[in-house]
Amino acid sequence: MHISEGVLKPEILIPAAAVSAVWLGWLFYKLEFEKIPKIACMSALFFIASFIHVPIGVTSIHLVLSGLIGAMLGANAVIAIFAALFLQGLLFGYGGITTLGVNLLVMALPALLGRVFLRLSFIKFQKLMWFLVDFVPILLSSVLLSLVLALNGDEFLAVAYLAFMSNLPLMAIEGLISLFALTFIYKTNRDLLI
Repeated sequence: MHISEGVLKPEILIPAAAVSAVWLGWLFYKLEFEKIPKIACMSALFFIASFIHVPIGVTSIHLVLSGLIGAMLGANAVIAIFAALFLQGLLFGYGGITTLGVNLLVMALPALLGRVFLRLSFIKFQKLMWFLVDFVPILLSSVLLSLVLALNGDEFLAVAYLAFMSNLPLMAIEGLISLFALTFIYKTNRDLLI
């Protein structure tokens, strides 16, 4: 889901970078010291999961696990995803530094829904909610990615459509991963889900 460098117009990059910077600034300001190790672990999970990717034009398809990260961290998932995206852009050229704001919004904003579905799982339909923890954020990230590409110009409409369609199987795969991961965590160390 990384959008490559040099693709997006400044009219998209600058507002996304500004919103991301303000959001991150607020989260860093509110960050509690004892939460840093858990954020670091989830950042490493994101970094490794999205390391193997298949390029699709100006973007790529890969595991994201953003919903699972959001379920475990809540709003601090944005910090974890930012750290991983920054290192991937800096060290490997996945996405990039100029597209960091857009990529962060595309992947981190829907991640916050992971926490919502985790909370709903304690009320009803536990297994379904655990599946939706990652399914829905990937669906929304795919929609946001396609929307950003479509807003960039008519020449990106085909890539936007292809990116969305390519992410359809990924939604189901990530849903199953979150279902199995949360089932395991629930059985072994339920306190991690609080």
